[in-house]
Formats: sequence, structure tokens, C-alpha cells
Amino acid sequence: MPRRRSIHLTGFGHENPVPAASLIGQHLVSGVLTGRDPLTKEMPAELDTQVANIFAHVRELMAAAGGTTDDIIKITVWLAEDAYRDREALNRAWITMFPDADSRPARQVMAARFDGATLVQCDLQAVLADSAEQ
Repeated sequence: MPRRRSIHLTGFGHENPVPAASLIGQHLVSGVLTGRDPLTKEMPAELDTQVANIFAHVRELMAAAGGTTDDIIKITVWLAEDAYRDREALNRAWITMFPDADSRPARQVMAARFDGATLVQCDLQAVLADSAEQ
């Protein structure tokens, strides 16, 4: 069995030959997750919908890797320059996913210029629980 395991998501993939994430031991690192709708493959026009899709991708990614959102140590988010100062949609989804203020991952938010209809994207790092700890 290879040391590194690629993680793929249903309805979400990259145009290039790369997985959604890679896992070595307990360490998970994702590629870029976008707000693309997993059913239609379309990029919604609204920031709220893109954010909701990203957080759904995050949940699916963590489950596919054998973990939970409690294993996430950091999420980096890029917001379109026009949306950078308005983080309401992001913060609503963040608090829903991480309701305990004493147990949230680190987060970094940066402004970005995207092609097409993309308004937000993220990547994450996680340390999965040791199977003996579960």
C-alpha cells in the first residue's frame, strides 16, 4: 500500500490530474475547494451559495479521509476582491461548522482575483485522530 493516499470527492474534481486532497499518515492537505455545485457542475452566482457548497465539500472531504471537521487545524480562504470586506456569508457558515469558540481551527482570509464566476475558494490542513483515540 502506498504511503500517500489520494482523496477524491463525488461530483467534485479538478480539470488537471490531481486529487481533492492527499493524506500521509494522519496528515491531510487539500487542494483548492471551490463553490461549484456538485450536482450541476455550475458555479452559482451568489456568494452565499458558493460558501455553502465549499463547506459541504469540506464535510465530504473530511468524511472521505476518515475524519471529521474536528480534525481540521487550518483553513485558508480566498474571497473575490469585491467580496473581501463582506465576510457575513463566510462567518455564518464558519460558526455553523465550528460552533464552539474554544475549538475552532485557525483561519486566514485573503483577497483574490478569480477567472469566471468564482467568488470564493479554500484549502485546508487537518490532523486526523489516531484510530486508538477514536
